[in-house]
Amino acid sequence: MLGIIGAMDEEVQLFKEQMSDVEVFSKAGMEFYKGILFGKELVLVRCGIGKVNAALCTQILVDHFSVDKIIFTGVAGGLHPEIEVGDIVISTDCVQHDFDATAFGYRLGEIPRLNKVEFAADQGLIQLAVESAKGIPGFPKIFTGRILSGDVFVADKEKALMLGEKLGGYCVEMEGAAVAQACYLNDIKFVIIRSMSDKADGSAHHDFTTFVEYSANNALKLVKAMLEKI
Repeated sequence: MLGIIGAMDEEVQLFKEQMSDVEVFSKAGMEFYKGILFGKELVLVRCGIGKVNAALCTQILVDHFSVDKIIFTGVAGGLHPEIEVGDIVISTDCVQHDFDATAFGYRLGEIPRLNKVEFAADQGLIQLAVESAKGIPGFPKIFTGRILSGDVFVADKEKALMLGEKLGGYCVEMEGAAVAQACYLNDIKFVIIRSMSDKADGSAHHDFTTFVEYSANNALKLVKAMLEKI
């Protein structure tokens, strides 16, 4: 069983409109849509914004729907200098940029007791996403790289530069690394797919509103192509 997660209504609405044979389950304040999307049985859910929501949602997908693969899709702010609005970042791994236990000798982003900073996405799902994108006419540029997550909307140019340089992030958002950690602990395959809605700089608040629908539509096209190949 495949699980697809988005944080916001704008990130899952296009998927919901394409689903058939839908059953809706309510758990922990979230609605889980189990049905058929582009010929595949799956569970779609809007988890809400932030890492706690994302981790909780992932665990419900594992415990109550027995998913063995998760795709998180949505928008993000670009950090890599070559990334433009509308481009796609496919996760190689994910890091929580706001997890700071350095006072105890840990590295920035390192999770105590797990001794891990980065949580690697599944190579098969990464390759599937890359190959699927190549078959979509006129599709935006695709990047594979590290996705940074934190419970803060990054709209400050200096902070964006720091995150990109210090942690090697290609983009920044608010959920992916929490999904990644939950998948790691449950031995579940995952990939995060983010379409750039802004540049995570001083223009982020304006650009996000302007481009979120366009970016979400690009994510839908890619996930559709992936599902057709699974």
